[in-house]
Amino acid sequence: MFESVCRNTGRIADADLCQTRFVQPPATRYVERDGTAIAYQVVGEGPLDLLLAHGFITHLDLQWTEPRFAGFLARLASFARLIVYDKPGTGLSDPIAHLPTLEERSADIEAVLDAAGSERAVLFGISEGGPSVLLLAATRPQRIVSLVLHGAFANLSEMLAAPERYSSSIAERAEREWQEIQDIIDHWGDGKRLAGRFAPSLGEMQQRFYGMFARAAASPRMARALVDTAMQIDVRDILSSVRVPTLVLHAEDDRVVPIEAGELLAAGIPDARFVRLPGSDHAYYIGANREEIFPDEIERFVTGTVGRSRTDRVLATVLFTDIAGSTRRAAELGDGAWRELLEQHDALVKQIVVDHDGRVVKQLGDGALSTFDGPAKAIRCAEALREAISRLGIELRAGIHTGECEAIGEDLGGLAVHIGARVSALAEPAEIVVSSTVKELVIGSGMQFTDRGEHELKGVPGAWRLYALGHERAPRAQLDGAVGYMRRSDRLAVSLARRMPRTMRLGARLASRDAARPEHPAEL
Repeated sequence: MFESVCRNTGRIADADLCQTRFVQPPATRYVERDGTAIAYQVVGEGPLDLLLAHGFITHLDLQWTEPRFAGFLARLASFARLIVYDKPGTGLSDPIAHLPTLEERSADIEAVLDAAGSERAVLFGISEGGPSVLLLAATRPQRIVSLVLHGAFANLSEMLAAPERYSSSIAERAEREWQEIQDIIDHWGDGKRLAGRFAPSLGEMQQRFYGMFARAAASPRMARALVDTAMQIDVRDILSSVRVPTLVLHAEDDRVVPIEAGELLAAGIPDARFVRLPGSDHAYYIGANREEIFPDEIERFVTGTVGRSRTDRVLATVLFTDIAGSTRRAAELGDGAWRELLEQHDALVKQIVVDHDGRVVKQLGDGALSTFDGPAKAIRCAEALREAISRLGIELRAGIHTGECEAIGEDLGGLAVHIGARVSALAEPAEIVVSSTVKELVIGSGMQFTDRGEHELKGVPGAWRLYALGHERAPRAQLDGAVGYMRRSDRLAVSLARRMPRTMRLGARLASRDAARPEHPAEL
């Protein structure tokens, strides 16, 4: 563990002092969720919990061998109990066959919080880690103290798919950056290419470390899947449901996620504060004056007077189901037989909803309103209900929407509930219809949808695009672990990171000084 974690140093300017006190990286622990082991670490004894949700790739062991990386983490641990983890498929966590959905990523975070014994925490979402913490904050506000976002976004694809909505310079830059990121993936592990886009201020020796870090953290296939999925993420519809204090930070010349994406993100979150940071590094711990400005902003935000989240309003997925043609069926069966059929129907609904981690809010005659903390669960539940109910000789129709609901005791109210009911009313027998919000949130699940066009929903402003769930699932790209792509030198570096992290930090510090003073190499 540590002899000290910068407990008495007020600023990251004392990073060398902090780093020399590290004896070993914190112990790596594991929590299992759905058969996948997630690696995490806990460091520091601050009065509040801060979970770091990285974007793209991470490696818990190697992050402590890079001086600036380790120093930044130590700075966070000086005022908080810091929780860090590797996403499934990266770093020390289990390899995975398919990339999880955003909903599953949020569930991973909650599993780590539970394992670390954290009841309420500040979530620090970086890059594509941002949408995951946003979803969790909207659906579980009682567990979230506040949010800090860096280099994050709500949607990136629109800058490529609809460039006419942006200035020509922004659209051209987005297209150029996307092509360069594709080139990085095609040459995975090339530190110069990787650093040129994600951390342009790194020197040549540091770039080599960056390449080794990438090869150890993820396979090329995994890296490509992460990038492709990030380009499909769209959480714009849930931003207004984020009711916890939020700080959005973004480098003004970020070469991966344009600052305009950060500005739009902050504009969509109620009362979010936006801070522009100097520099062009997307990597949050690197850049001009970042070592002083960035952690100070975070500490000031999370330890100051922070308003508590409103827990009477929460982002939820509502599922409305009812029996198609119920009036005709009741007339055919008669009162007694119909009542018996409804009892069987209600019992099946209660059982299957609970089996899918949902809650039946209320029975609605020949239907039900149920709620879930994620849309994928609601869709799978609707499919299971459709199959089970069909065995009773009746057909179910379902409508699903994700939005902000108002908790009224055990009941739910608000516009999202009203929209869900209207969506359900447009479903055909044995059909599951979802809103566009739901469709966007289950990207990566393999679920396929048919566009049902735009509809005017009675009592709901604007036009709403709806989709019908298909019966088939799209094939998902097979992913693999990083081990098979690591060089012999990479394996040696990872081993050293575990056994002699101080030696690696010293080497990295010397390389950093060499890069900073190329005209006097002999002075080292």
